Amino acid sequence: MNLADMLTYADIGQLSNIASYYDCDCKRNSKHDLIQSILIKLGRREYFEELMGHLSEADLRFLNSLVFDTRSGYSLEELVATVRQASAETVSEKKGKQEKGESPREAVARYRRSGWLFNGFTHSTKYTFQVPSDLKQKFRDVLGQRLQERLLLSAEPNVYRDEQGLLSADMKILLKYIESQEIELNTEGFMYRRYQQQLMTSLHINEPLISKGEWRFGYGRSFTEYPDRLALLYDYAYARHWIRETGNRLVLTERGKECLEEGNEISVIQIFSFWLRLYKGAVPNLSSLVYWISQCSKEWVSAASLYESLGWLIRPFYYDTSHTILEQRVIRMLMHLGLIRIGESEQSGTVIRMTALGHKAAGACLHIGDSDYY
Repeated sequence: MNLADMLTYADIGQLSNIASYYDCDCKRNSKHDLIQSILIKLGRREYFEELMGHLSEADLRFLNSLVFDTRSGYSLEELVATVRQASAETVSEKKGKQEKGESPREAVARYRRSGWLFNGFTHSTKYTFQVPSDLKQKFRDVLGQRLQERLLLSAEPNVYRDEQGLLSADMKILLKYIESQEIELNTEGFMYRRYQQQLMTSLHINEPLISKGEWRFGYGRSFTEYPDRLALLYDYAYARHWIRETGNRLVLTERGKECLEEGNEISVIQIFSFWLRLYKGAVPNLSSLVYWISQCSKEWVSAASLYESLGWLIRPFYYDTSHTILEQRVIRMLMHLGLIRIGESEQSGTVIRMTALGHKAAGACLHIGDSDYY
């Protein structure tokens, strides 16, 4: 439902609260006047842009979570959890605190007064909250414009890295390697380093093996022991039941053999969807980040300016800073998926640009949403 529809169903008490929040000049005992004055106020793009300019980063992160959430309604507990998550400080906020001393429940009440949240209007939905569809679109438009203001465009670099098609090709190399070798697993259930090193020499992208004692968790089942790209390949193959860990051996399953025999190209979009789920625990708003990266990198842009634009949206994850998450966990993995090109420019340093496949995948994020599990 759009805002006008939700206002029509709202009681006069909530309408009066919303009108007061926006300082509307109207008769407070006339439902028609209240609705018209609220719609006129929020319908002006200049006013909406000004309103967004006064919101805190925590507010913007909260609204961004709702805008990219495909659920039709939320319980109070879900909203409170989202507020807490959005209120986690980023590096920029630690430098200049902007805490309001507001509890999550008080924040939800404020969003209700501002017309962002409405209770359902049927018996089965009256205890859930909904967000007007047209406000979601306005938020995306205005935030998108704001994010692009900080970007530094760049000319096309002389050399850039493009890995389109390589992840799917390396998936088959991984399966063939497992089929042809008698691979032993250590006591933790992972390939010994000699097998990892041997496999790396066959893959298109060679990654350094993980150093002992290195802090690694939160990005997949095998992320603790395997390099980032190999861990994604391994976890996807394991999830598709193409490989199996049996005792102290790693073997190719009948499904894995069928995959190789059929010879069909392995869908990178399916691997991308799996990656979104795999990394969601550490980066809860990953779908929206991919969407905003695609909007901000239609042309070559400097990676530094992209971080300036998007860094505040990212919550640190243990020892991973927001910068580390954007650079290593998101952009680098998008490159491995073939969705982003990364180059070096004399003037702008590291630069990136989304590929056509990347824009297609990012567009699907509007329908996948940050709340979904694939």
